[in-house]
Amino acid sequence: MHPTSLSSIPISLKRIKIHPDTTLSGSPAMLFILHGGIMLYLYLDESGDLGFDFVNKKPSSFFTICVLAIKGWGNDRALANAVRAVLRRKLFLSSNKEGPELKGSADSQELKRFFYKKVRHVDFKLYSVTLNKKRVCSHLALDKERIYNYIARLALERVNFRDAAVRVIMTVDKSKSRKGVSEFNSYIISQIKAFIDPLVALDILHVNSYESPGLQAADMFTWGLFRKYEREDLEWLNVFKARVCLDRLYLP
Repeated sequence: MHPTSLSSIPISLKRIKIHPDTTLSGSPAMLFILHGGIMLYLYLDESGDLGFDFVNKKPSSFFTICVLAIKGWGNDRALANAVRAVLRRKLFLSSNKEGPELKGSADSQELKRFFYKKVRHVDFKLYSVTLNKKRVCSHLALDKERIYNYIARLALERVNFRDAAVRVIMTVDKSKSRKGVSEFNSYIISQIKAFIDPLVALDILHVNSYESPGLQAADMFTWGLFRKYEREDLEWLNVFKARVCLDRLYLP
């Protein structure tokens, strides 16, 4: 077997830190990497809002955070390819007024079912926590970043981090300020590091959703879980409920 060159390794795997005693060239370790069996990808998205003025405005009654967890570079690539295939169908059927991305709140039930048909062969899991906002104390309602981070933590702590051998890559929708990003990263790292092997690297990326097929997939599923509580609408959730490992309603 010929040694594998770095040029043939996916960019996302070139940064992997391998134990110095590990021999890669033509070895089972290298084959393990190339088959994507050691990466854990997490995509974190939310649905609803964190507005609390129920008198003068019309905020959502619930707020949902969902984590899509997928093991292996191969599975992650398959998910991305499936999302791109659905996007091509969406662009073909519409005038693209909705924008070049999948959105659970905007796309039709027909497109959602087509989306799930494309991704159902991919091995992924969903972990969701929904906040009943009307149960939040008034003084806590002023600290929206703290609420967001706490709900995210409740979802993340149920993820099986044993699926990761060398790296966890968490992708979050880019919606926070620089200070908010720093606080989120510090809080999440401090809260979940106990679940991750010290030798496993953790990256947290904040990107625009239109740049990440994984985030768009997470958005589609998050919306279905949110609708269960906000509108008692199970139509979309019933399609993918077999993938849901955690669906928790948090009552402060």
